[in-house]
Amino acid sequence: MPDDLLIARNPEAGSTLPYLVRVPLGPGGIVVKAKQPWPRESKVYCHRADEWPADAEILERLEVRSCTRRGPAIDLVLTRARENRSQLVMTRARGREMIFWQSPRTAKQARPAVTVPTARAHGRVLDIVVDTAEKYPYTFGKQQATTVRRRLSAGDYAVEIGDELVAVVERKTLEDLAASLLSGRMTYAAAELSALPRAAVVVEDRYSRLFKLEHVSGARVAEALAELQARFPALPVTFCETRQLGQEWTYRWLGACLHEWESARATSELETTFATAPPVAPAKVDVQRPAVVRAWARTQGIEVSEKGRIPAAVMRAFSAAHAD
Repeated sequence: MPDDLLIARNPEAGSTLPYLVRVPLGPGGIVVKAKQPWPRESKVYCHRADEWPADAEILERLEVRSCTRRGPAIDLVLTRARENRSQLVMTRARGREMIFWQSPRTAKQARPAVTVPTARAHGRVLDIVVDTAEKYPYTFGKQQATTVRRRLSAGDYAVEIGDELVAVVERKTLEDLAASLLSGRMTYAAAELSALPRAAVVVEDRYSRLFKLEHVSGARVAEALAELQARFPALPVTFCETRQLGQEWTYRWLGACLHEWESARATSELETTFATAPPVAPAKVDVQRPAVVRAWARTQGIEVSEKGRIPAAVMRAFSAAHAD
């Protein structure tokens, strides 16, 4: 179980970043200065802090469900019901590091309308390996990519860094998917794909067409597909309406995997580059948690509702009972 997320006042006089945030990542946590205590209305600009003060004035202590780093991004999930998901993203602009703290709400506001891009996948020309067993392979003629035919141990299309396999895509027509699911071949193929660092299955049709296949029960195919995805949750199966869109999705996904691999490699020691904070003693009682107040009230014979705002009189009685 990770430590709490701590929000403290920045003791630096005149700083434009008035808050210190201790993120429970790594053995000592990492410390950043922030403009706001949470990304509610917009992305919050952050900066590395030199240290966590020994006498930090803690303003908020928020219980954390999970804190995971994925390349240059840190995913933070709190236990509270609302405003519980956020992400710290490390990037570079104008030659210097920049850190932004964002939430699903602020990320959506930042990109209100997204169109399908026509530029290179993550700004690069991809070198895609095509399995020699592919009879009618994607040519990627409309994408900025080069291809080479070579035998792959699994999948139909792949990208590599040196001799290291980064990502693989298995291409399926709808009829081929149905046949391989009902025969059991797809289970063995999925096991091989799941053993790779990153793998996905792209289907050149709509999901609804499963129920319009001739000479086969659509319900049986759908159930077999659901069982496959439940057994191999790390293997995404993406339905694209046409072969052209399947090719486009494959190109974008392989490019994203390369970018993610390189970002993870470049930030493999990220935790060690931040200032850390010494262990902070856990709070005896967190008066901000309604569940704690409700549990105490019941032991005192005080009736409180399961949901909604707790009466001020009950809050005052709770605070008085737990005053130091």
